[in-house]
Amino acid sequence: MSWLFGLNKGQPEPPPGLPVQPPPPPPPAGGSNGGGDKPKDKWSNFDPTGLERAAQAAKDLDKSRHAKEALELARMQEQSTQMEHQSKIKEYEAAVEQLKGDQIKIQGEERRKTLNEESKQHQARAQYQDKLARQRYEDQLRQQQLLNEDNLRKQEESVQKQEAMRKATIEHEMELRHKNEMLRIEAESKARARVERENADIIREQIRLKAAEHRQTVLESIKTAGAVFGEGFRAFVSDWDKVTATVAGLTLLAVGVYSARNATGVAGRYIEARLGKPSLVRETSRFTVGEAIKHPIKVGLFKFRHGQKAEEQTSGCPGRSCPTLEERVRDVAIATRNTRQNNGLYRNILMYGPPGTGKTLFAKKLAMHSGMDYAIMTGGDVAPMGRDGVTAMHKVFDWANTSRRGLLLFVDEADAFLRKRSTEKISEDLRATLNAFLYRTGEQSNRFMLVLASNQPEQFDWAINDRIDEIVNFALPGLEERERLVRLYFDRYVLEPATGGRQRMKLAQFDYGKKCSEIAKRAEGMSGREISKLGVAWQV
Repeated sequence: MSWLFGLNKGQPEPPPGLPVQPPPPPPPAGGSNGGGDKPKDKWSNFDPTGLERAAQAAKDLDKSRHAKEALELARMQEQSTQMEHQSKIKEYEAAVEQLKGDQIKIQGEERRKTLNEESKQHQARAQYQDKLARQRYEDQLRQQQLLNEDNLRKQEESVQKQEAMRKATIEHEMELRHKNEMLRIEAESKARARVERENADIIREQIRLKAAEHRQTVLESIKTAGAVFGEGFRAFVSDWDKVTATVAGLTLLAVGVYSARNATGVAGRYIEARLGKPSLVRETSRFTVGEAIKHPIKVGLFKFRHGQKAEEQTSGCPGRSCPTLEERVRDVAIATRNTRQNNGLYRNILMYGPPGTGKTLFAKKLAMHSGMDYAIMTGGDVAPMGRDGVTAMHKVFDWANTSRRGLLLFVDEADAFLRKRSTEKISEDLRATLNAFLYRTGEQSNRFMLVLASNQPEQFDWAINDRIDEIVNFALPGLEERERLVRLYFDRYVLEPATGGRQRMKLAQFDYGKKCSEIAKRAEGMSGREISKLGVAWQV
């Protein structure tokens, strides 16, 4: 009820967040002069106006009919004021507790930072100490190495000194030994010379006697040998039958040696031409006696195949899979067979076209169909032979002329050595080999048939044109030919293995003819060899 009496009127209230300051202590009892105040001085400054107003207010309240309500209202206001002050005190206490917690957190953070700094300092100190230890260890190693090097140098110097002393000792010893040896030799020489001077007459007499004895021995040997040979020659000359027999024997011996040497050479060349295969021939159906002994089964199978029908032998001929060539190939085969039967002169053939179109296969089947032997050589083997090319070429044709059944000589890649002689790129050895080839093929032969194969016939020498009687072009197969080839290789590499007794493959159910036609369309531009390789790949 302080407001009622006007004691706290006009004084500001403390803020809720700050602590309430206690009232100032009362002034000391003594005055400035050291004595106590008098009663009249104590109440001299008292203002009774407030009491008067309070009394007047109390009277007014007593007279008012709402005095009790005002008193109750004042009491309630005082309680609310006290409660507000208590809540402010609690807020102040909470703020104080929060400040204490913040201070604790700050202290903990400061302590953590202090510990981190201390750990960093300890780590830095440890690293520095480790660095110092490493440096000390390195210094110790360096000092130890220097000490070891010094000791090693001293040892080397000591060894060198010892070696020098040893060498000096050995040299001195050798020098003394040499001097002693020279003195000994000198003494022996002087003694020997003195003995020789003293015995010079005796030595000369001994030499004279030895020479006389040797001369007498030689003269006696000569006389004895002359007498023996003279008596023998006299007896031989006196008997003319012995002289005639001796002369005839020596003559026959000389003739026999000379004849045997020449006959051996002729027989060797004949056997080589008849039985030996030339080095330029890569493959042949003509077997020698040595090959027949080494490979009897192979020779038997070859003879059996030659006994088959011509139609069965030519089943793989390119003419059968290429209708455009069938008539031309048939004519060539029939003409060659008739020539072989009539023992006529064979016609030389030139086959040209892209690789893999069946030129080599046609040559083999043509030889089988005609009952002839075949031999295959490549033009690329001629150039590396150099100077031996001429001899090798003559051996090939000599060997071909010895065939009784007729020989089909197939030259694959013939443009490799049958080039134009007017160009500067051809060597002298290759030019000589070409001249030998032209010499041996200048006339038709009933012993061999020449078949040339080339991919570039325009590179041939102009003289080759006179040797060629028939030209056959083997072009890439068309759609119909490709389809026939695809069907042929499909049957050979897929159907036959699948339907055989061993059952190596399993085929799915689909239209084989339609699939072969589709493959033939997609195989445009492929040769027969490429289609064959494609058929082999189907087995994988």
